[in-house]
Amino acid sequence: MISLRRLAVLCCLAVPAVFQATAQRSADLNIYFADVDGGQATLFVAPNGQSLLVDTGWEDRPGTVAGEDADRIVALCRKAGVTKIDTVLITHFHEDHVGGVPELASRIPIGRFIDHGPNRETEGPTAAPTVAGYTAYSHVLAERHIPHLTVRPGDHLPTPGLDITIVSADGNVLASPLPGAGATNPACASSPEKPAEGTENDRSLGFVLTFGRARVLDMGDLTWNRERPLVCPVDKLGRIDVFVVSHHGFDHSNSPALLAAIDPRLAIMDNGATKGASPSAWQVVAQAPRISAETSGALWQLHTAEGPGAHNVSADHIANLPGSPDAAHSIEVAVQADGGLAVTNTRTGATVSYAAR
Repeated sequence: MISLRRLAVLCCLAVPAVFQATAQRSADLNIYFADVDGGQATLFVAPNGQSLLVDTGWEDRPGTVAGEDADRIVALCRKAGVTKIDTVLITHFHEDHVGGVPELASRIPIGRFIDHGPNRETEGPTAAPTVAGYTAYSHVLAERHIPHLTVRPGDHLPTPGLDITIVSADGNVLASPLPGAGATNPACASSPEKPAEGTENDRSLGFVLTFGRARVLDMGDLTWNRERPLVCPVDKLGRIDVFVVSHHGFDHSNSPALLAAIDPRLAIMDNGATKGASPSAWQVVAQAPRISAETSGALWQLHTAEGPGAHNVSADHIANLPGSPDAAHSIEVAVQADGGLAVTNTRTGATVSYAAR
């Protein structure tokens, strides 16, 4: 658990006065899934105005201007009434998750950063951009004197309005089940195992966020073999209401054992047109019992998947369609304290509600 000294630091940083005076007020937990073209940038805003941003997208992508992802995040912050991001949580140091930090920090105040500890990926095909991203991130921390916290599985972040428990970090996972979990997972026997990647993905920082009766799971790009000890032989996570589909929907993650354990009601896949949404992983998520039981559909995508053999949900559940300029449409989820959910596709302006269960 977090030490008392670390707890004091967290509490002092948790509620910046400037932010509290200006943030939007809502009875719901509002989640904004930014379109960062196959990266991740997810903004959580609690009823008291407390804000958490998970990852920052890319620094630059081919065909884009510098800082485009940072601009998209700031635009969502404005929409949410956020003038200062209280906490930026970096799941891992791949360029599609940490790359946007320098540009973002130059555009909006940030209260603190949270991560899993130093970059461990120094060799291999993705090592060079990973080292560069981690180096740039470290420079922002040092040069801007932004508070920084390293967390471990089991740490509880006392962020007012957001109850957050770390479930994975730096290749380690929870030692004991969360409250309400702990049952044997029968799907483990039929869910195959896969080897470790040996990349930063294996070390992704994952968390469960509880808001009222609703629970949200985000594990960054945590890989198949690192998911397994969270759900096999015993499920340490328990049922989840909103699942941020791991690893953009790649089949390096999202094992049948994981989906059987968490049995989500709603899933958001932050895929790109040609990144993520692997057909086999898409099917595992789409066929989860509570997702497939929803007549209106409960899997949503940021982009239409265009890869070979790609599967997609209906167009009204996709924020960005193919064949048109990138309009950076987002998906927004309002989580109610009683467990009710409402999903808005900003491309269509339509909202689908899911009753509390």
